[in-house]
Amino acid sequence: FDHLSADAQADLNDRAQQLERQIRDNGVTYNVHADPRDPQRPWSLDLFPLIISQPSWREIEAGVLQRVRLLDRILADVYGPQQLLADALLPAALVQGHHGFLRAMHGVPLAADTHLHIAAFDLARAPNGHWWVVSQRTQAPSGLGYLLENRLAVSRVFAPAFQSMPVQHLAATYRALMDHLKRLCPSGEEARIALLTPGPYSETWFEHAYLARYLGLTLVEGSDLTVRGQRLYLKTLSGLEPVHALLKRVDDEYLDPLELRADSTLGVPGLLQAIRAGNVVVANAPGSAFLESPALLGFLPALSRHLLGEPLALPSLATWWCGEDAALEDVLPRLSRHMIKPTAPRVDGSNAFDAVRASLLSGRELSEWTERIRARGDEHTVQAFLAMSQMPTWQARADAGTGSIRPRSVMLRVFAVADGPRSWRVLPGGMARIATANEEIASMQRGGSSADVWVLTDGEVDRSTLMHSKLTPELIAERRHRKHVTSRASENLFWLGRYTERAEHTARLATITLEALSGEESRSPPLLDWIGAMAAASGLVDEDVPSAKKARRVFERSLIASLARAEDGGSVGFSLRAIRFAAAALRDRLSLEQWTVITRCETEFFKRCAEITSAGQYSPLAALRALEIVDRDLATTTGAQADRMMRDDGLRMLNAGRQIERLGNLAKALASAFETGAVHTVGGFDAVVALFDSTLTFRAHYQQSRDIAALLDLLVVDRANPRSLAWVAHNLRGRLAKIALSVSQPLSQPLAAIGGRVPDPAGVRLSDLTHPDIHGHYSDLMKLLEQCVTSAWEASERIGSACFTHSRVPDQSVGA
Repeated sequence: FDHLSADAQADLNDRAQQLERQIRDNGVTYNVHADPRDPQRPWSLDLFPLIISQPSWREIEAGVLQRVRLLDRILADVYGPQQLLADALLPAALVQGHHGFLRAMHGVPLAADTHLHIAAFDLARAPNGHWWVVSQRTQAPSGLGYLLENRLAVSRVFAPAFQSMPVQHLAATYRALMDHLKRLCPSGEEARIALLTPGPYSETWFEHAYLARYLGLTLVEGSDLTVRGQRLYLKTLSGLEPVHALLKRVDDEYLDPLELRADSTLGVPGLLQAIRAGNVVVANAPGSAFLESPALLGFLPALSRHLLGEPLALPSLATWWCGEDAALEDVLPRLSRHMIKPTAPRVDGSNAFDAVRASLLSGRELSEWTERIRARGDEHTVQAFLAMSQMPTWQARADAGTGSIRPRSVMLRVFAVADGPRSWRVLPGGMARIATANEEIASMQRGGSSADVWVLTDGEVDRSTLMHSKLTPELIAERRHRKHVTSRASENLFWLGRYTERAEHTARLATITLEALSGEESRSPPLLDWIGAMAAASGLVDEDVPSAKKARRVFERSLIASLARAEDGGSVGFSLRAIRFAAAALRDRLSLEQWTVITRCETEFFKRCAEITSAGQYSPLAALRALEIVDRDLATTTGAQADRMMRDDGLRMLNAGRQIERLGNLAKALASAFETGAVHTVGGFDAVVALFDSTLTFRAHYQQSRDIAALLDLLVVDRANPRSLAWVAHNLRGRLAKIALSVSQPLSQPLAAIGGRVPDPAGVRLSDLTHPDIHGHYSDLMKLLEQCVTSAWEASERIGSACFTHSRVPDQSVGA
C-alpha cells in the first residue's frame, strides 16, 4: 500500500476531503465536554468501509440473536421469580449489589413480555477469523444515529461501488422497530412516541436529534414531560398531550427523581409509576444496567445452556469475576496476560478506574494491582486480552495530495432490535470503531475514529424505506392539526429570538459607539453621555470604567476588550454563545444552513476578538470589521428564520421574543437619547436613527433634515417602518393574540390581556409627542416610551409563566 500511484493518492485524498466536508457541513459532532479545548469535536469517520462477507455475517447474526434472547430471559427471571439467583447460577452481588438493579421494577408486567427492544454488542475478530463478544450495552446503546450518518456520507463518496455491490440497506430494520413499538401501544399507528434525551450537553446529542428526525419522533428532555394520573404527558403550548412510548437515551438511574436519583434533572417524576401502571412503553425497560457489567460475561455460557439449552454461538472472552475466591485464585497467577476492568461503575456513573492492560505494567505496578484486587475482589473483573483484527484506513499526510493506507485495530458494534413479542432482528451493518495508532482500545473519547459497515448479501437487497404509503389526505390533515410545539422548544425558540435581537442591537450599539468616538462629533458632551449610558446599561463596558468624556481612549479600549467576554451577560460574545446554546437545543427544528451560520458566526467572532486583544493594539478599525461581519451573519440568521421555518406556534414564539427585545431596547435607547439631550445634536440624532437601522429610510424621506418631529414620526408612529415602535408593538400584540389561542385555559386569557397593555404608538397624535412642556421635557413621549419598556418585560414574564412552566400567570408583574 505504500506504493500507490500519485493519481491514486490524489483521488483518495480528494474523497477524504469530500467526506470531511460532508461531516463538517452536516454539523455531525461528538461532544467531549471534559476537553476544554474542543468540547464539540467533529465526528471522526474513516474513508474506507468495513466490508463483511455473507458467511461471516451469518455467524454474527445467529450469535447476536441468541445473545439478545438470552439477556431478555435473564431480565425476565431477575425481575420475576429470581430462580437464577436462588440456584446460584447468578451471584446476587452482581445483580442486586449493582446500582443498576431497580427493585422498583420487580414484578412489573411489560408489554409483549419484552424487556430489551434494543441491544448492542461489541465484537472483535480473533486471528482465526471468528468473532468474540467483548461487551454488551443494554441501557441506552449509542450508535444507531451515527451509523446512519456514516452510511449516508460514505455511500456518497463511493457511490458507484455502493450501487454495484450487494450491500444490504438499513431502513427496514428501523421501520420494524418503530412498527413494533406502535403495536405495543393502544393507539397503534397514531401513538405518540418520543425520544428522551439528556439534552445538548450529552456526548451523543447530535445522534439524538438526528435519530428523532429520521424516525419521526418527538425529541424531548425530562422537563418536557410530566406524569398526571399515572400517565405520561408532553407539555405543549396547547396543553398536555399523551405520550404512549419512550425511546430512552437517558441512563436508568436518572429516569425518575422520585424513586431513583433524587438529584436527577434529566428524568420525569413519577415515570416509574406510569410504567408500573402499564400506561407507557419504555425502550428499553428500566433495570438492565447490571447486564453491562463485564463480570456477567463469565456466567453467560452456563446460563445459555440452562435457559436456552444450547451453547453460545458467539463466545465471550474468558472472564473472571474476582468476587469469587476460586476465580480470584485461578486468574491472579496469570494476571500479566489479561485486562483488568471495573466490575461496575460508581453510583455517580464514573468508573473507579480505567481498563488496564496488565502486560504493559511494570513488576511493581503489577504487584500493586494484585494487592488491590485481593483487597477488593468484587470491584475487579479480569478479562482475557484479545488483539483486535485490523482494517485498512486512509491516513492523509500534512502535505496535500498525498497519503497512505495504514492498518488500524477495529471493534464492531452490532445492534439487535425488537420486531415483535420476544422477537428480534439484527441490523445488517453496524458501527466500526477504529483505535488510534498507539492504542488497542477503540474509544471515541480517546480520539478514535469510526467506519461504515457494509454487509454483503447473497440475496436481494432490501430497498425498503421509512416512507409511509398508507396516509390518506384526511389522515395527513389530522396529523398536521395535531402537530404541537413542546414547551421546551417554545422556550428555546423564544430565547433564540430574544438573543438574536439582543446580539443585533448590542453589535449595532457597539459599532455606533466606536464610530462616534472617532467621528466629527466625538467631543459632543450629550453624545458622549448617551453612548456612555447606553454602553453601561447594555453591559458593553463595566460600571467602574471612566466615562467617555473623562477618558475616551480608556473607554474605547474597555469596550473593545469586552466585546467577546462570554461570561459577561451584556457582551456581543455572550449573546452569540447564547444563540448557539438555544439553537443546539433545537437541532431537530433548525435547518442545517441555520445551524452552520450560527456556529460560524460565534466561532469567527471570538477568533477575531482574540486576535485584536492579543495584539495589544485594541484597534477600533479591526473591532468595527469584526462587528460588521457579525451583523452580516446575524442578518443571514434572521433571514433563515423568516424563510425556512414552519409558520407554526414555534415561529410565533421566536418572533414574539424578537419583538419583545426590540421594543424594550429601542424604547429605552430613545428615552435615554432625549434624557441626555443627544438627540438634539447632529451626531446624536444620526446615531439614534442608525441604532433604529433606519438611516436609509430617513434620508429617503427627509434628506439631511434633523427635525425632531420627523424623527419621531419615522421611529415611533410610522407603522410602515419595521423598526418603528408602532410596527414592533403592533406585531407583538398580534403574536401574543395568536399564542393566546394556542395556550390552554385558564392561561390564555391573562396572556391575551397583556397584549392589550402594549401601547399603540400609531394611535398617538404626533403633535402630542413633539411639543415639550414648560420645563422643556417631552413628557408624553417619555410616558409612552416607559409604557413600551414596561409592557415588553411584562409580556416576557407572562409568556414564561403561561407557556413554559404551565403555571398560573400572576395577576401583577414582579419585574423583568
